[in-house]
Amino acid sequence: MSDAVATRWSQALRFAEQRLPALTRLKKKETLPIRLDRRRIYVVPSRFGLLFSLILIVMLLGALNYNNNPAILLTCLLAAASYQSIFQSFRTLNGVQLVAIQAQPCHAGGALPLFLHFHIDTKSRRSLRLRVGDDETVFDLNPGSSGKIALEIPAPQRGWQSPGRIKLYSEYPFGLFHVWSWLNPDFNALVYPHLDENAPPLPQDSTQAHAQPVRGRGDELAMLREYRPSDPVRSIAWKASARHDALLVKEFEQFRGREILLSFAALRGLDYEARIARLARWVCMAESAQVRYALDLPHRRMESGLGPEHRHACLSELALMPGAAA
Repeated sequence: MSDAVATRWSQALRFAEQRLPALTRLKKKETLPIRLDRRRIYVVPSRFGLLFSLILIVMLLGALNYNNNPAILLTCLLAAASYQSIFQSFRTLNGVQLVAIQAQPCHAGGALPLFLHFHIDTKSRRSLRLRVGDDETVFDLNPGSSGKIALEIPAPQRGWQSPGRIKLYSEYPFGLFHVWSWLNPDFNALVYPHLDENAPPLPQDSTQAHAQPVRGRGDELAMLREYRPSDPVRSIAWKASARHDALLVKEFEQFRGREILLSFAALRGLDYEARIARLARWVCMAESAQVRYALDLPHRRMESGLGPEHRHACLSELALMPGAAA
């Protein structure tokens, strides 16, 4: 019996795929841009619209019963206005395009900020509503504007996260009809690991160096050397070059503070995810303290560095370690 039901269900799905592609394709990922047209916009009466229709029926029955021509005319005018609002509701979504999506990385357990960019070619669209999960945003679109809509979705775990299906709908202008469409963009945002809330202070590495001089952009003059094509013009020592046959460049000395090593293998007393959370917290703490740090993971070693790019690279490696959401 179950085999027969499964067979009939698969046949029904194949029929729907052939005859009603607008219903089934919305479950698949779509490449951007996504344009809404009549094949994927649906219209049904709202609760208020159903109640209004019931009122019109009662009005019509009463007008016919008492043969009241003004009441019949009023009922017909209200019905015509409500019917005309169907097309106005449909035009609110027709031609709307989702052209791009941007996301800001967040940590697992927080909210992932998303920025959706819409575009329209014709007149303004009013009272559009965007729903992703439990988050809902009301906005208007105007031709020539950026159409940037911000919202947030929960980010329960580290790794790549998709916003899933996005519902774009409206009940403009009278709230009598609910017009909607689904957007399922092929987009993934990176979620950093959860931050350990009870992390101890940064580890003290035995290879740390205090006040170690390195050549670079600093304040103390270290030496003069010959000019290279890649050197900036402002670093040329013009007075010293005048006394020699070649251009000379000033090379300064800067001092590098201590460096620490954040090692996955050193956290033997913690479980797998707790190690990742501890290392993620230490990365943020090292950035706040402006301490150079290296990250040693089972599959890769991140050399010592500091700054937003190094922080992003380290947190990305931690976020994408085995066991992350794909």
